Amino acid sequence: MDEKANGPKLTKGSRPIIDWPTNPMVTPLLTDLYQFTMAYAYWKAGKHQERAVFDLYFRKNPFGGEYTIFAGLEECIRLISNYRLTEEQIDFIKSSLPGTCEDGFFDYLRGLDCSELEVYAISEGTVVFPKVPLLIIVGPVAVVQLLETPLLNLVNFASLVTTNAARHRFVAGKSKMLLEFGLRRAQGPDGGMSASKYCYMGGFDATSNVAAGQKFGIPLRGTHSHAFVSSFTSPNEIIEKSLRSCDGSRTCEDFVGLVQAWLNKLQWSPPLRGVFGDTNQSELAAFASYALAFPRSFLALVDTYDVMKSGIPNFCAVALALSELGYKAGGIRLDSGDLAYLSTEARKLFHIIEKEFNVPGFGKTSITASNDLNEETLDALNKQGHEVDAFGIGTYLVTCYAQAALGCVFKLVEINKQPRIKLSEDVTKVSIPCKKRCYRLYGKEGYPLVDIMTGENEPAPKVGERLLCRHPFSESKRAFVVPQKVEELLKCYWPGTSG
Repeated sequence: MDEKANGPKLTKGSRPIIDWPTNPMVTPLLTDLYQFTMAYAYWKAGKHQERAVFDLYFRKNPFGGEYTIFAGLEECIRLISNYRLTEEQIDFIKSSLPGTCEDGFFDYLRGLDCSELEVYAISEGTVVFPKVPLLIIVGPVAVVQLLETPLLNLVNFASLVTTNAARHRFVAGKSKMLLEFGLRRAQGPDGGMSASKYCYMGGFDATSNVAAGQKFGIPLRGTHSHAFVSSFTSPNEIIEKSLRSCDGSRTCEDFVGLVQAWLNKLQWSPPLRGVFGDTNQSELAAFASYALAFPRSFLALVDTYDVMKSGIPNFCAVALALSELGYKAGGIRLDSGDLAYLSTEARKLFHIIEKEFNVPGFGKTSITASNDLNEETLDALNKQGHEVDAFGIGTYLVTCYAQAALGCVFKLVEINKQPRIKLSEDVTKVSIPCKKRCYRLYGKEGYPLVDIMTGENEPAPKVGERLLCRHPFSESKRAFVVPQKVEELLKCYWPGTSG
């Protein structure tokens, strides 16, 4: 990224230079106007250097669930590391504020950076719960205030989509491959890139998003579309028909003819007679052409015409031709219809073919399913019984269709070492004052029991010591805990000038 976009990098002492935020739109101007009006008012009142503590947290777990996965911390630290206003940005701020604002404020903005901030955070990817601070930002009140909106922007969606991905992983189970296919339906380019990154963090195995693969090192997966299949009319369109064997020892001069021969064998095989009839020859041509291009990773979309009458037999013919040359087909993808039934029937046929033609492993040919899948459809498939090995999930995953936002907030809890509280008639909106330390207490079996918050100067919980834990807003919710392990959740991710 061009440095001019965000201003010069900070190089304080021997501190390593941290890369810019992934999205070049993340600059000091990615904030609400009232952050700059407050910053001016703080400066005008001489309060801008007062030491403040802000908590970033959320009030309720998303999707009607019981947990959240924290994400977005890396991007927050990148922003803080590189936070500096350019002259062009300062000129724009000056033109956006009333003309009565004094020039000294803009001189103040010219020297602004985050070197005096301290950032404490829970590690990215951790299971977190409401009210417990995900980040604690300590520093001059005007600077911290300017960071409120961009930090919320970087954490809210990241944590929401990571949690959504983790929930899909939980329903699908550990043994299934999960593929993120949401780029075309995501909320713009950044929504697509962020979703790919945080779905991978949330437990997905791969993405179809090539840019995310390049940027974040996420494994890529993908095959062809219905358009590729329907673009063919007959096998006669295929000009180059030769294919070398996997070990390079021989060449099949007419791979298309070999495919046709295998299709004929399938149609006349006693166990399959009457099951496989005449198939769509344009589809067969598309599969053969794709296999010639990608013999080591041939995976076919089999529902362009008819899954059982055409797609499956055509795939099997091509897969068996590849097997004769030493290759192993990647599998099939189902994108419509009754996925439980079709996957089960396909698996039965694969096992019959393995036995009939003595092709080891053919019965385990991979089956991928897509078609607007979500948590509920995965759960329904599990209850019906299916033979799907991998799920390609898009719209409901990357848009977080079931819930629009996580609802993180950013609240002042201390200034000049004096606690501050936000009161409300809605008890869920009351903030918890003072700078905090947060701990996760574990029981005898090694499982976490409860997260607790204490004041910064209160004694830390000790292993084996009986502790009364109380809910901050519900007096009836309290319990004695004897922790067998104590983990401090908040770690310093940006030490500022404190070292």
